[in-house]
Amino acid sequence: MLLSAVLHTYSLRYVLPAALMLGTAPTYLLAWGCWRLLGALLPRGLYWRGDEHIYNVYQSMVLFFFQHYTGVQVIIYGDLPKKENVIYLSNHQCTVDWIIADIMAIQQNALGSVKYVLKDGLKFLPLYGWYFSEHGGIYVKRSAKFNEKAMREKLQRQVKAGANMYLVIFPEGTRYNPNIPKVIVDSQAFAIKEGLPVLKHVLTPRVKATHVAIDAMQDHLHAVYDITVAYERTVDQDGNRTEAPSMAEFLCKECPRIHIVFDRVDVKDLPSESIFMRRWLHERFEMKDKLLTDFYEAADPEQRNRFPGEGRPARLSLKKTVPPFLLLTGVTAGMLCTEMGRKIYINTWIYGTLIGCLWVSIKP
Repeated sequence: MLLSAVLHTYSLRYVLPAALMLGTAPTYLLAWGCWRLLGALLPRGLYWRGDEHIYNVYQSMVLFFFQHYTGVQVIIYGDLPKKENVIYLSNHQCTVDWIIADIMAIQQNALGSVKYVLKDGLKFLPLYGWYFSEHGGIYVKRSAKFNEKAMREKLQRQVKAGANMYLVIFPEGTRYNPNIPKVIVDSQAFAIKEGLPVLKHVLTPRVKATHVAIDAMQDHLHAVYDITVAYERTVDQDGNRTEAPSMAEFLCKECPRIHIVFDRVDVKDLPSESIFMRRWLHERFEMKDKLLTDFYEAADPEQRNRFPGEGRPARLSLKKTVPPFLLLTGVTAGMLCTEMGRKIYINTWIYGTLIGCLWVSIKP
């Protein structure tokens, strides 16, 4: 009986925040939908600024849970500049990596500008799949099915409208997961086939999306952020890598600290030709691999679980997260207290999901 109570309490540590984050999605979509309709009458630049503000509200509520609720310590190595237009390149281990991008962006007051390059299948996520696309995110297919033209045109439309860009790309294309060794073996085999150095703690990066993004936004970008992320407690007693925390495990405080290396590369220092971009990107991932090897396998135990240099905790004021949390949960609770509100809420889930899936199926 006592054990059951303990397990129940443990499950609530992620069920409660997950329910609140998902539960406020219809409220958020309704607010954005009203702005989207009004935006048809406004200059595109003004619409994008409003869209960024609305997105900032929701993502700030998300960070209330992932940073304040969990109490996880986020340590950043490197000095972040002021807000600018960037492409964010990172190694990819788990779904929490999406939240890491938010944690970095809010440090620069750029949270509303975050957009993602995502796997094509994610566009069918209820409500979110449609919205991420409308917010400026891009869904891509791998290999020969990659639609370079569609991605380029969408980015150029945003650039023309003057939208701020914090475009998040995971060049590996999928997660590095030691529990799925075939992915790692295939990635290493691809590197050997292409005559590239084999990587141990990251997958061989694919260059297409990165090259198209940089080329399409060349005159709009200020820099590329090269991000390396390491989660503590992802090595077993034998020194072997284990799976990075899922969102549920993260919310249950299974990860005490996250370490993030930030390296800014000015846009003028980027190669323009695809073949040189491919070599440059792989070299950046070789550097990540070296950092992660030292992080997990340093001969001196005191040097493990840290990156070179001085790290600083990522500070996040409650003033930035509590008001959005109270606003979204309060409005949602108010809707659910009336019969009409409940109908609107349920219909938003149902029809918003159906229309959204249909929309992303038709629109590239």
